[in-house]
Amino acid sequence: MSHRPPSGLAAVSAALLAMSRHLEVRDVLKTIVASARELLDAEYAALGVPDDHGGFAQFVVDGVSEEQWKAIGPLPRQHGILAAMLHGTRTERLADVRKDPRFGGWPSAHPDMSDFLGLPIRDGDETIGALFLANKRCPKPEGVCGFTAEDEELLSILAQHAAIALTNARLYERSRELTIAEERSRLAHELHDAVSQKLFSLRLTAQAATALVDRDPARAKGELQQVAALAAEAVDELRAAVVELRPAALDEDGLVATLRTQVQVLDRAHTARVTFAGTGVRALPAAQEEALLRVSQEALHNALRHADADHVDVTLVRRDGATVLRVTDDGRGFEPAATRRAGRHLGLVSMRDRASGVGGRLTVESEPGKGTTIEMEIPGG
Repeated sequence: MSHRPPSGLAAVSAALLAMSRHLEVRDVLKTIVASARELLDAEYAALGVPDDHGGFAQFVVDGVSEEQWKAIGPLPRQHGILAAMLHGTRTERLADVRKDPRFGGWPSAHPDMSDFLGLPIRDGDETIGALFLANKRCPKPEGVCGFTAEDEELLSILAQHAAIALTNARLYERSRELTIAEERSRLAHELHDAVSQKLFSLRLTAQAATALVDRDPARAKGELQQVAALAAEAVDELRAAVVELRPAALDEDGLVATLRTQVQVLDRAHTARVTFAGTGVRALPAAQEEALLRVSQEALHNALRHADADHVDVTLVRRDGATVLRVTDDGRGFEPAATRRAGRHLGLVSMRDRASGVGGRLTVESEPGKGTTIEMEIPGG
């Protein structure tokens, strides 16, 4: 393999770093395809992840507009050259894919492709994807195009790293699915233990008020005031649970709008003043946005349930190239070291795990009588 210029080496390094930076499978697939197309200077690139039914569970393309992709129609099946890559181990480098006996044509809206380079992405003995490029760009109009042996070797290196990145992303998503299941179970227990108890107390208090209406109106009034207080607490518990169960709002509204809505709901539900400020924050990968949302929810829960705070302030800002979430309260505070020794973590372990799981870090500042500040920082973005 001939030596590439330093700029080529830098491009390869940037591509490998980009692949390792993402945690979502879809993001990893898009990065692999875009990196391969750019590095090998191809007009088109695609990556298919096979399913168990002769089709593709996911298929990502680069170089084709959204309108073109819609016009092409259904995803391809595992046949022809694609099947050869998925069921074999060797690279397919063709001067003209249309002349290969395995070529079976393509839909009318499909772009015309000639020279072709493709190979399987393998994790051990398992083929987890097929990566291919088409139409190598010619540096000169009269030049002879086509992928080279050097391109083939470079794509093979990229595919090896792609297998690692894709496998890690799959493991992360499976881990997150387990975490979500655990959280839903925890929420179910919380709703049963907290809300159902309040509703039971609410019913008993209402019955007492009914019995007292005729013979002791003053006491009945007091019982009815207690009914109102219990009802407000039950609504408070339900609102908090509903907010925690709806991370899907991140996809629709983004992190800043979701946090603002969450804070507005909690501000109405609690006697404490809850405020939010978010400026200059860019969109982040889905996993990082979800981690920031979950940490904010846990920190708000602690401040409103345990700290007896009058004011809780949430901020989300850009600082020195990083995204920083801060949740500050003026509550009773605590001694972090003593809390760890006593085994009462107030969700701090969960928050630290969430932060580190997306490449961030969590810091906690607190002392008795002086409130608490929880800060989560994610570099880049």
